[in-house]
Amino acid sequence: MRSQKLGLWMVTALVVGNMVGSGIFLLPASLGPYGGISIVGWLVSSAGAVAMALVFSRLARMTRRSGGPYTYTREGFGDFPGFIVAWGYWISIWTTNAAIAVAFVSYMTVFWPGLSDSNSLKAVLGLATIWLLTGINVFGVHTAGVVQLVTTVLKLIPLLGIAVFGVFYVDSANFTPFNASEGSTFSAVTATVALTLWAFLGLESGTTPSEHVVDPEKTIPRATILGTLSTAVIYIFGTVAVMGVMRPEALASSNAPFADAARVMWGSWAGYAVGAGAVISCFGALNGWLLLQGQIPYAAARDGLFPARFGKLSSRDTPAFGLIFSSLLASGLLLMNFSRSLVEQFTFIILLATLNTLVPYIFCSLSEIMMRLRKPEKFNGPRLRGSVALSLAAFAYSIWAIAGAGPEIVYWGFLLLMTGVPVYVWNQSRASAGTAE
Repeated sequence: MRSQKLGLWMVTALVVGNMVGSGIFLLPASLGPYGGISIVGWLVSSAGAVAMALVFSRLARMTRRSGGPYTYTREGFGDFPGFIVAWGYWISIWTTNAAIAVAFVSYMTVFWPGLSDSNSLKAVLGLATIWLLTGINVFGVHTAGVVQLVTTVLKLIPLLGIAVFGVFYVDSANFTPFNASEGSTFSAVTATVALTLWAFLGLESGTTPSEHVVDPEKTIPRATILGTLSTAVIYIFGTVAVMGVMRPEALASSNAPFADAARVMWGSWAGYAVGAGAVISCFGALNGWLLLQGQIPYAAARDGLFPARFGKLSSRDTPAFGLIFSSLLASGLLLMNFSRSLVEQFTFIILLATLNTLVPYIFCSLSEIMMRLRKPEKFNGPRLRGSVALSLAAFAYSIWAIAGAGPEIVYWGFLLLMTGVPVYVWNQSRASAGTAE
């Protein structure tokens, strides 16, 4: 049974839904210790995200194969860099799913206050959410797309309410000192860029299931640019409103900053309404990222770079094995970190996911140049000269964001990335043995 394809609005919902997930709803608490200077971080991240969105839009016009960042890197740099990007991006997806599950549980405390006191209940709820949505994605890509469209519309209502009306309740005193961290202005901005970038991860989401998209050369670039610009505006105005309403110390300790800000402005009913929007948002974002976590290893396995089992489709035309295996890994990470507070756990996991996404971004930022240099007869779209400045800007932005992640995250992220090398060697040895036979 073949699944229906995704149109413009479903792809845009995938892009927006994967960005506007847990990041915007919980990140103000992670940014609280930095103060108002985190708004500068948002502006820098927005500019970098738009540059990356333009890069991916150009790449999407050059090839319609599924796989997104993996496919573009392999076309530009070859098999081994393509594998490393697929491995790192795949890691970033299932770690992101663990973080989104944490944020979902965190916002459920708005309705279930006792939840934050029980690690076992938090773990059960997080796992149940992951596996419910895994089942939906195994059922079919179009079904997951419908869930994504509905949850994206529902999540934007409270966010737009805070962003549009919240500015009237802003107290400028909450932005002093402007740099509340103990570091320099540059170090504070760098750190906030690394954090806020995570909220933009997913801007490339529309490129990943390209073979399941209607008219991908036109649909994917439009959805990517439209989704990224819309999301940047919502993020900046929403964060200004939340930080302007809540004192920094209260913000830093909040498990549900948007709901708490709404409660301050409009009363308890608003806190519950925004909390419900956040729960729906996290649910929708988790659904969208789960859709991708099967597509990346599927594309790599089809090219012989991942174990063949990941490249098999179910009767519903979905990479069921990749989906289930990835959810097992996300579940393990979730269980390993529930001893931390929700905000601490969320911050650590998002930085780990960010690092493993920035490696694919670094390669993809220069992939168009390499694709045109290596295969000029195949990739003969827009001129190379016009893409160089954009590619270098996206590359510099990605490098800067890695620097802001901090040594602990770079350390763990590098180790996770290198665990893929033996997998590559093993898979290549099996392929060579099969050829010899």
